[in-house]
Amino acid sequence: MTRLLLDTSVYIAAKKNLPAAAETLAHVDEIVVTPIVLGELRAGFLQGSKTETNERELRAFLDSPRVTIPPLDEETAGRYAIIRTALKKAGTPISTNDIWIAASAMQYGLPILTSDADFKKIPQVIVHHFSPA
Repeated sequence: MTRLLLDTSVYIAAKKNLPAAAETLAHVDEIVVTPIVLGELRAGFLQGSKTETNERELRAFLDSPRVTIPPLDEETAGRYAIIRTALKKAGTPISTNDIWIAASAMQYGLPILTSDADFKKIPQVIVHHFSPA
């Protein structure tokens, strides 16, 4: 069974029909989307002119039986602290949201599918990187 934690960049790339994202997602058994990614997407929707359409498409995506949304909890917070501290000590800070996404991946033992190179700075997670071009 193939399970991946989806980064925001992948959802956006798939909606743009970029082959690297769309083809990968087509072959995944379980797609995990964190509340952090949902927040990033919805913030983007609110800044654009197609809020209702984007929200409707996201809702259809989330209603797929292949998509799950894990909770953020005390264990996630502990993993966030580990990753954030390690990045700070290494002098390689990244965005807070990316640390929360990585903490969820670490907690649930999931590789992250992303086009964001910052995730490669986090040794605690496995990253499947794709080029959106």
